[in-house]
Amino acid sequence: INYEKGRVVLVIKLYISVLPRFNFIQKRRHVVKLQFIIMSLTVKSLRALRCLWRGWRCLSSQGGAMNVFDRSMKRRQKQWASSLLDSDKYDYIRDEVGSRLADRVYDVSRTFPLALDVGCGKSHIAEHLSKDIVERLFLTDISDSSLRNRKKCEMPTQCVLADEEFLPFKENTFDLVLSSLRYSTAPIHQVLKPDCVFIGAMVGSETLYELRCSLQLAELEREGGFAPHISPYTAVTDLGNLLGQAGFKMLTVDIDEVQVHYPGMLEVMSDLQGMGESNCAWNRKSLLHRDTILAAAAIYKEMYGNEDGSVPATFQILYMIGWKPHESQAKPAKRGSANVSFADLSKISKLQTDHQKTNEKP
Repeated sequence: INYEKGRVVLVIKLYISVLPRFNFIQKRRHVVKLQFIIMSLTVKSLRALRCLWRGWRCLSSQGGAMNVFDRSMKRRQKQWASSLLDSDKYDYIRDEVGSRLADRVYDVSRTFPLALDVGCGKSHIAEHLSKDIVERLFLTDISDSSLRNRKKCEMPTQCVLADEEFLPFKENTFDLVLSSLRYSTAPIHQVLKPDCVFIGAMVGSETLYELRCSLQLAELEREGGFAPHISPYTAVTDLGNLLGQAGFKMLTVDIDEVQVHYPGMLEVMSDLQGMGESNCAWNRKSLLHRDTILAAAAIYKEMYGNEDGSVPATFQILYMIGWKPHESQAKPAKRGSANVSFADLSKISKLQTDHQKTNEKP
């Protein structure tokens, strides 16, 4: 980078595997690199270039899927949050969701010899399960501190340090897979046995809409534009398609909301940081000015504040149940095979009346 005369000349080195079509390639010590001058930019354009680079990382794919989140950043956030001395006081959302997720496990009339909890944190689901339902449980998380500080449970457990995007298990291993507030479903389908169930929960697109709107309005007013400061979430309308693309059948999706009241917006942001749930998307903005934060806090309280001075924060939770296909499962009838018309439904009440009259005759 050359800062002479207020200009910046960028020389970018790319491996030939990225741009194989260029013909001015130099080979040096068996490492093939491509050197070229992209453009001369003013110093003010460095911010735009950084956004372009994050967009490139976002579009880079792993197995054809868009890479939205910075996994290394998420790992650092989890490590930092779990190392706090008072980290337990930030677990109230995970404890509540874990309890409601465990209720859905009890709704399945089965006993599961081997189960997996993906992204378990401090085992927020396992503490609500009994050994009569789950006989043995594997716990996985990207943070070793969370695994060391896990809560006690009835069934025997085994901890595995792993990223939920790359599960180190063989195919068709588990009878039950659980996932609370995590985002990946494709690896889960691979490790499930046929005719076994996945039960999970993730945050929906309406989560923290109060904080999102307040930050956008404040940044638009103070800086003339806004950037995403909250991680993108899944819309409920897309969840069924995602599960279907991952290979699950007999899907069930329902929505729940958890609303928490805080003294102000700064306390909301502080608790999100303590949960290890700060924004880790590639297109995140690294800096938020102080005057923008103060303006957002005022907008938050003005638009959403309660009479007692507190402000609400809404967490939309999407619960999902999906089964791995098997021959023994019920299948929908073929199209056109019905022998009863929907038009006959209007005659049901008449048939019931005629039947009652027939029974009343001596």
